[in-house]
Amino acid sequence: MKLKDKVALVTGAGAGIGRATALRFAKEGAALIVCDMDEASVNDTVRLIGERDGSAIAVVGDVSERPDAQRMVEVATSNFGRLDILINNAGITRDALTVRVKDGLVKLMSDEQWDRVMAVNLKGTWLMSQLAALPMIKQNSGCIVNTASVAAEGNIGQANYSASKAGVIGLTRALALEWARFNIAVNCVAPGWVDTEMSLPVLKKPKLRRWVEAQIPLRRVATAEEIAGPILFLASDLATFMTGEIVNVNGGAVLVG
Repeated sequence: MKLKDKVALVTGAGAGIGRATALRFAKEGAALIVCDMDEASVNDTVRLIGERDGSAIAVVGDVSERPDAQRMVEVATSNFGRLDILINNAGITRDALTVRVKDGLVKLMSDEQWDRVMAVNLKGTWLMSQLAALPMIKQNSGCIVNTASVAAEGNIGQANYSASKAGVIGLTRALALEWARFNIAVNCVAPGWVDTEMSLPVLKKPKLRRWVEAQIPLRRVATAEEIAGPILFLASDLATFMTGEIVNVNGGAVLVG
């Protein structure tokens, strides 16, 4: 088991990539703190882990709020005495509204849409990393895996999401440099299209799904479990000499632009 005796905290663990990662980590022997804003979904993740003979504690909270982020980390340290792995997976989208004006179409984004996405996706990643680093520095060991996106390269209607994920990449590299001397590795996965609830508004429409899949050399979107695999690799002892890396997991989409 690749994570035997490790303590891991996974944010956004109520569904999608976060849940798939938590289940995979439990299978590999990790003790888990699973966090999400939705109480029912995160409790369901704990139930699924328990059915597979794993160990998990649910924490409900918002990663963009310092008291909530602090509580997530404290649950790990108070229950297990340490924190070995942080998976910053919590993320949201709030896409721009398309409106028609005299000369064409314009994408309109409210301040609330911009601020909320930046708060959860970027500030939340920073807060969780900053707080998790404290016990990791004391241990002189730790691993943080952040979740970016191919949208960091730019995506129509998602200026907020793209900016937040580009920020996550920059943050990953900065923290890797800062914390290497404490034996803390900080890496990042950048998924492409994944068959999750976040992507459902597009992927549930057959015509749009076919268009999306046509842009991917593997001609399909990923499952959440296919993103959990690379996350597991980065969190395991197989990647102990990797830090500051951005691992693209997109079926080859970045090769065709």
